[in-house]
Amino acid sequence: MRAAGTALAVDGRPIDGGLSLRADHWVQHLPSPVQDAIAAFSAYGLGLLAVLMVWAWWRARAADGAADGAAMARVLAAPLVVVVVFAADTVLKALLHEPRPCQVLDTGPTLETCPATGDWSLPSNHTVIVFAGAAVLWLVDRRIGALALLLAVAMGASRVLVGVHYPHDVALGALVGAAAGYGIGALAGQGRGLVDRARTGGLRRWLTA
Repeated sequence: MRAAGTALAVDGRPIDGGLSLRADHWVQHLPSPVQDAIAAFSAYGLGLLAVLMVWAWWRARAADGAADGAAMARVLAAPLVVVVVFAADTVLKALLHEPRPCQVLDTGPTLETCPATGDWSLPSNHTVIVFAGAAVLWLVDRRIGALALLLAVAMGASRVLVGVHYPHDVALGALVGAAAGYGIGALAGQGRGLVDRARTGGLRRWLTA
C-alpha cells in the first residue's frame, strides 16, 4: 500500500477503488506487446486529436457559405477550447485534491509511471482534453466528430488501464470536457462573419481551398 502523503479532500477508493484494482489485475495478465501498445496510446494518443483537427480544417477550407463559415470558425477555435478546458481542469484538480489510485491502492507495477504526490487525479486531464476536442469536431463534421468520440472513449479507458486514474476521474473528465467543448464550440460558430471577411484578405489561402 502506498501512502498518499497528504490529507485527502476527495478519496476515490470508496467510489470505485475495487473496479480500479480489477482493471489493474486484468491488465497485468495481458501480453507485454499489448501492455506496451496501451501505454503508448495513453501517452501519445492526444496527437491523433491534433490530426483530426487538421483534417477538419482541411475539409472546412473546401466548403463555402454561411454554415461553412461557422464550421471554419469552430475549427480555428478548437485548439483554444483545448487550452481553456485544460486550464479549467487544472484548477478543478487543485480544488478536489484526489490522490492517484496508483498512490493509494495496493496495485501491481502500473503501465505508466505513477505521478508524484501532489499531481492530482480528479478529473482526468487527458479525458477532458479529448472529449472537449471531440465535441467541437462533432459540431464541425459529424464523421470526424464520431472518430474523435471513439478516440475519446479509448483514451479515457486507457487512463484507467495504465493505472493513473479511477473510472470516476474519467467519467467526470468526459462530462466536463464534452459540455465545455460543445458549449464553447457552439459560441465559436458566431465568428463566421470574421471568417468570411478573412477569406477575402491575406488569410484566404488558409481559409479557402
